[in-house]
Amino acid sequence: MRILVTGSAGFVGAALVERLLARGDEVCGIDNHNDYYDPALKEARLARFAGHPRYRHVRADIADRDALQAAFDAFAPERVANLAAQAGVRYSLQNPQAYIQSNLVGFGNILEACRHGGVQHLVYASSSSVYGANRKLPFAVEDAVDHPVSLYAATKKANELMAHTYSHLYGLPTTGLRFFTVYGPWGRPDMSPMLFADRISRGEPIDVFNFGNHSRDFTFVDDIIEGVIRTLDHPAQPDPSYDPMQPNPGTSAAPYRVYNIGNDQPVQLLRFIELMEQALGRTVEKRLLPMQPGDVPDTWADVSALRRDVGYAPNTSIEDGVARFVAWYRDYVRR
Repeated sequence: MRILVTGSAGFVGAALVERLLARGDEVCGIDNHNDYYDPALKEARLARFAGHPRYRHVRADIADRDALQAAFDAFAPERVANLAAQAGVRYSLQNPQAYIQSNLVGFGNILEACRHGGVQHLVYASSSSVYGANRKLPFAVEDAVDHPVSLYAATKKANELMAHTYSHLYGLPTTGLRFFTVYGPWGRPDMSPMLFADRISRGEPIDVFNFGNHSRDFTFVDDIIEGVIRTLDHPAQPDPSYDPMQPNPGTSAAPYRVYNIGNDQPVQLLRFIELMEQALGRTVEKRLLPMQPGDVPDTWADVSALRRDVGYAPNTSIEDGVARFVAWYRDYVRR
């Protein structure tokens, strides 16, 4: 198939492109290569497949409607994976305009391009952050998500609402995937695994928020990619059992779906740090600090719907995943 992937120099986007190329798809990647974090890491990810004969790359921002439309016109994708977004919860407190431009304006441009391009299926990254102030665990797609605690979370919930509108009005099949704490090789430097690895390697103290009481549904990137590809291959269909008198937020009478994609096995943050220390061969001081604005204490994905509909089955243990991440980290830092 011809698959367009936005955010193709990003953590999840680059991993997805590699897998799609490996199975024989033709891929067009779009990325703006911004400096939210070191662009050298994005260039290094891109270098893994930039010369592939079935890959073409477009350096553009999805908020640039004309550039995005030109890429769609030239490539004519059959399916689209929208992974481009301004990421990060805490940065949304400092630079809210970046989230409005990329996550709202940019996503609106994606929807319009898919609508007019006759795209068969749009899969897009949502986030576990949409659960916000919810405390019932595990988080399920049937739960209401009306109390975000960060602008980032609010933009991701807005994406789901915008997608439903296009599914309803124009019959565009859309599927949102609520990612839960993705980690692994080639991860983002602003995320905790890379921050922890850097500090442990240097013997520096680690800031542990919420006094160490956080738990996260850490999900290895390979398991995420398997779920994204399975979802791409199963375009959303109207739910024949959808009841407008008792609406299910995860389905619709339109060709629309929302799923959690996680490991379904939350891990205490202090346990994750302990595994990082073991893999790196060093222990460091933990500075226990209060909860940060925009954070939530726990995440845990109920992935039963994704298991049922596409056969999703994460199988990377936290011990194996951390060991594989640290092996990559050591090699990357050395180079």
